[in-house]
This record gives sequence, C-alpha cells and structure tokens, in this order.
Amino acid sequence: MFQIKICGITNVEDARAVARAGADAVGLNFYAKSPRAITTDQARAIIRVLPSDMVKVGLFVDTPPAEIGETFDRLGLDLIQLHGDQPPEFLTLLGGRPVMPAFRIGPAGLDPVVAYLHACKGMSHKPAMLLFDSYKVDCYGGTGIGLDISALSDYRQQTGSYKIILAGGLTPFNVANAIQTTYPDGIDTSSGVESSPGHKDAAAVAAFVNAAREAFRRIKI
Repeated sequence: MFQIKICGITNVEDARAVARAGADAVGLNFYAKSPRAITTDQARAIIRVLPSDMVKVGLFVDTPPAEIGETFDRLGLDLIQLHGDQPPEFLTLLGGRPVMPAFRIGPAGLDPVVAYLHACKGMSHKPAMLLFDSYKVDCYGGTGIGLDISALSDYRQQTGSYKIILAGGLTPFNVANAIQTTYPDGIDTSSGVESSPGHKDAAAVAAFVNAAREAFRRIKI
C-alpha cells in the first residue's frame, strides 16, 4: 500500500513538504497525549493539500471502535494504525476497514506478534499489514529510540505473507542501512525528521525519502 510514510503531520506546511519530498503516505495522530496530536478539523485541512494518491493513515491508541470508524469515514482515510492493548478480536469491530497493528518489539521479541497472528487465524478480518516499532514503557511510537534490528532476523518466517513496515528511530542517516539489513516492505518515521516534536524539517524529510528510495531500489536490483 505504501513504501515510505512520514508520521505525525500536524500542519499544512509540513504536509506540503512531505508531498514535495515524494513520500507515499502520511500519518495523522489522534492520540490526545501525543505532542503530535491533531483534531479532525486539523486533519481535514492537512488532507486537502495532499495529492489524491497519497495514503492517509490515522493513528489511534486504545480508542473505541465506533470512534475510530467515524473518524476514518468522515476524513476519507485509507488505513487505521492501531497502537495500544487491543486484542486481535478488536479488528472485527472495525467493519472491514484496513488496519495496521503496531507492535513494540521489546524483550519478548516477536513472540507477541506470532501469538497475535495465530489468534487472527479463522477471523473474518485480518491485518492489512504490520508495523514493527521500538519499545519504551508507556510510549506508543515517536520516541526516537532505535528498533533492535537483531530481533527481526527471522521475522519473515514468523509472520508469513504479511507486509511489514519498519519504524523506530529511523533518520536520514540510518534508514538505508535498516532497509538493506531487514528488507521491509515499507518504512515509517516521525521524530527522525523533526526540528522539534510535531514540526517536520523539510530538508530532513527530503533527505530521508531520497535515502529510502535509493535503498529500496538497491535491494531490488
């Protein structure tokens, strides 16, 4: 669905910078406790300036399913990114809308991911893709902490055919190595291209997108 996503867009100026840089997707954060949180009105203004083919992802943390569905439909989002403690059964409450659960890969490695996917078997609705993020207690993304790449050494064998999006401390300086080491389907960054929390640095965004594009091109040669 996308290869390069810039998350935590909070204003129109940053949205335009991300579009100019050539990213495939933007993340809109509806978690009120985040420094990157926005309202639906702010999200609507951001969406208006985005190219029609850019993937618009709504980020939610432990939000009631009815509220997620209403926001998704009202804004015309393309994907739901779930952070928090929702069980696999939560997916069935979202009315068939595409969902990307985020997993913070910590001391337990991929075991929670495997257990989650096992529980999804036989369900009518499964994740559209999976996001692997770094782990920090009580934090749901945007921490700037690097993901332990060594924990992903055999992730393809454990996750099967699911598309994997890599996040966690990615910057213009390390994204190429992360892509060439783990071969993900896509990558995601937020704090790694910011001048301050919630404010993107246009030059860093452009450098990140360029580095990621070149790395993806190289792994496909």
